[in-house]
Amino acid sequence: MASSSSLPPIANNPDVRFLGATLGDVIRGYGGDALFEATEAIRRASVERHRDGGDGDAIQALLTGLGLDETLDFVRGFMLFSMLANLAEDRQGIAAEAGADVASALATLADEGIDRAAVLDLLAHALVAPVLTAHPTEVRRKSMIDHRNRIAELMRLKDAGAEETPDGDRVDDAIARQIALLWQTRVLRRERLYVTDEVETALSYLRDVFLPTIPALYQRWDRAFGERVPSFLRPGSWIGGDRDGNPFVTAESLRTALGRACETVLVFYMDAVHALGAELSISTEHSAVDARVAALAEASGDAAASRADEPYRRALSGIYARLAATHQALTGKAAPRPGRLHGEPYADPQALRADLAALAHGLSQGSTLKSSGALGRLIRAVETFGFHLATLDLRQNSAVHERVVAELLKVAGVEADYGALDEPARVALLRRELAHPRPLASRFTQYSDETHGELQIVLAAAEAHAKYGPACITNYIVSMAQSVSDLLEINLLLKEVGLYRGGDRPEAAIMAVPLFETVGDLEAAPAIMTDWFALPEIATIASRRGHQEVMIGYSDSNKDGGYLTSTWQLSKASTALRPVFEAAGVGMQLFHGRGGAVGRGGGSSFAAIRAQPPGTVQGRIRITEQGEVIAAKYGTRDSAMTNLEAMASATLLATLEPARLSNAENAEFGAAMDALSDTAFHAYRDLVYGTEGFRTFFRQMTPIGEIAGLKIGSRPASRKKSDAIEDLRAIPWVFSWAQARVMLPGWYGVGQALDAFADKALLRDMAQGWPLFASTLANMEMVLAKSDIDIAAHYAELVEDEGLRGHIFGRIRDGWQRTVDGLLDATGQTRLLEKHPALDASIRLRLPYIEPLNLLQIELMKRHRAGEDDPRIAEGILLSINAIATALRNSG
Repeated sequence: MASSSSLPPIANNPDVRFLGATLGDVIRGYGGDALFEATEAIRRASVERHRDGGDGDAIQALLTGLGLDETLDFVRGFMLFSMLANLAEDRQGIAAEAGADVASALATLADEGIDRAAVLDLLAHALVAPVLTAHPTEVRRKSMIDHRNRIAELMRLKDAGAEETPDGDRVDDAIARQIALLWQTRVLRRERLYVTDEVETALSYLRDVFLPTIPALYQRWDRAFGERVPSFLRPGSWIGGDRDGNPFVTAESLRTALGRACETVLVFYMDAVHALGAELSISTEHSAVDARVAALAEASGDAAASRADEPYRRALSGIYARLAATHQALTGKAAPRPGRLHGEPYADPQALRADLAALAHGLSQGSTLKSSGALGRLIRAVETFGFHLATLDLRQNSAVHERVVAELLKVAGVEADYGALDEPARVALLRRELAHPRPLASRFTQYSDETHGELQIVLAAAEAHAKYGPACITNYIVSMAQSVSDLLEINLLLKEVGLYRGGDRPEAAIMAVPLFETVGDLEAAPAIMTDWFALPEIATIASRRGHQEVMIGYSDSNKDGGYLTSTWQLSKASTALRPVFEAAGVGMQLFHGRGGAVGRGGGSSFAAIRAQPPGTVQGRIRITEQGEVIAAKYGTRDSAMTNLEAMASATLLATLEPARLSNAENAEFGAAMDALSDTAFHAYRDLVYGTEGFRTFFRQMTPIGEIAGLKIGSRPASRKKSDAIEDLRAIPWVFSWAQARVMLPGWYGVGQALDAFADKALLRDMAQGWPLFASTLANMEMVLAKSDIDIAAHYAELVEDEGLRGHIFGRIRDGWQRTVDGLLDATGQTRLLEKHPALDASIRLRLPYIEPLNLLQIELMKRHRAGEDDPRIAEGILLSINAIATALRNSG
């Protein structure tokens, strides 16, 4: 690897300089000269060490001189710098990728002979859906994120040359005020998050970003295509419906999430209609009136003399009144501005769209007003968001369904011991019950709390379908799906509330979706789906729907088999599923359960979608967005536009572009990847699951125990009351390794695989010509660049058994070096990120700000574990976890 002295200089980002200097002024002003000077001395020492090399003794000496109060303030200062640096980088477009927009995708496809008509045909049945989840990887409080977003807005004013805000403040003063507020805002949550908190946080992104941004994106795409494109981009959510391992998500949570979403979107529509009423002042004295507009005006009940010649305003008054009535009917609350007119509630979003379309048709008679404008954006919003805002998924573990169905069957006198039946017997029994119209459950029977809770969930889902429309819930995801009976159990529960109907024309209002998570589950997926489609009633339902979704999980497959094996098994499973779906005559819709960190499937969505196996995207894809990724991608409208367009353009390219590899290359590369995966799998499993004492090493080296104090989610960290790696959730597993700067889930085993593979020239060919391998290495390269094996060695000193420490950490250090060397050889580089200068500069900019935080965290953990009970020590550990996660960006 290159020495620090040979690294290129980091380009100065003017926003980083400006925001950093302003933060320094704030620290001096509120913390005093002594704190500022101490912080600046540590910063300079760390920057010099990373620029010139050195052993870090100067940094350690300066840190040792800090008292506990100064330590807390110092950590906050470095955390805020990282937060502001993230903002500055986002503004400079570092997150944007070349070609990751729809116009570029159209040009690329045109070069391949694929015209816009073919793209429009695809979009007619396409779906691109980012799905927000409440997975606990966002360490920052919403208050911190809100201040950050206000700074972003003010920086945009500064870009435009404005010296004052609309309220009359100097822009620079307003920015300094927001940074001062950040400095004085409590960083850590004192109480654990509740599901309702997570719902409200998600709603803030949907309301403030998705609602205005998606219609604006469509306007851009309409211009690119030269005509109006079908609506295919729709947000989803798990928040309030994901019960897997979270006992706090109940039927009441589901009702709350759906009700608040409906309320949010209806208020948005009413505000938009109110604004249109102010804008569309068209008078009959100067314009002919379309008959449909006139009819809406007459039906509105608006008899104000001042608007007698303004049919659009009168029509909009009627639409507003009907929306206010819809708000009352669906939420049980009066609209915020109910208005003086009374109207009938809209039966569904299509009726609202029809009224708005009538106004648009009237405006289209002219040459200028026929362009979409605000009315066009509102129509697009109604098409996209309906009365539900975001489609909410249900999710539960298959083991829960098995117990619930067993109890229902036993109490109903159908089967005394469902759990004892083999798979064929279960399938036969479930199919008989699904064909029978009678329900199993009785309201006069006392069921276990678990069964009662699951029945209440499907009842709430049925109520939601009747209230908000079928688009509010369309998918029921089965975690740890391992058989056809796991899916049929969902249909049996849905049948209890009328959401599944058997008979000659079977129907399922909600689709049962298997989630294949472990390496073994991914290997079994094609056989399970073959058996699923072999059931005539299922084939009928899927054929009528046109597609069937399969979810593939990145997190657990990685924890189970390591990074390379997880990546390859996910790709192989997708490829193997394709002929199964083709034989069934059903479209395949893959739902990618990705996290923020590479060890949980993170990295560039644009590159990841384009790297999917040929023929597996099919114009339909859903991807989870969780934790810190939501704020990073969708914290502002600008970043949301960039990331949503990247998803859309990658989906078009992955679906329509010709295959890049020949059959021979696919076979050769696939065989090589099989060999690499096998070696990596055994190396990873041997370390994590086959090494005596590894569990103790992991829990002593990393802050896994301390992370539980962050209160960043409503869900418990482990599936069971156990300290086994198998029972630990993937998020804290990845998060804790990131804090210790090892990042082990994102690379371990790959170095051994690359080293053992004899044909190094073939590896270089794969890195150059195979998108999957290139993307796999690129994501791993980012992880390695953020890791620091020397800092990790300091964390290893926390392991009490010297022999255990030396043995296991020695293997980790050796694996890390082999991985770096193998990657550099395969990619033809002399140092990490040599071919990615923007990302290289981004990471190297923040490394000097992370190392002191790591060193402080280690010292505080030593004191905490030694029994010191000063509350500032625990506070400092949690602050440091927060600060390191902020600096690393995608740590969970």
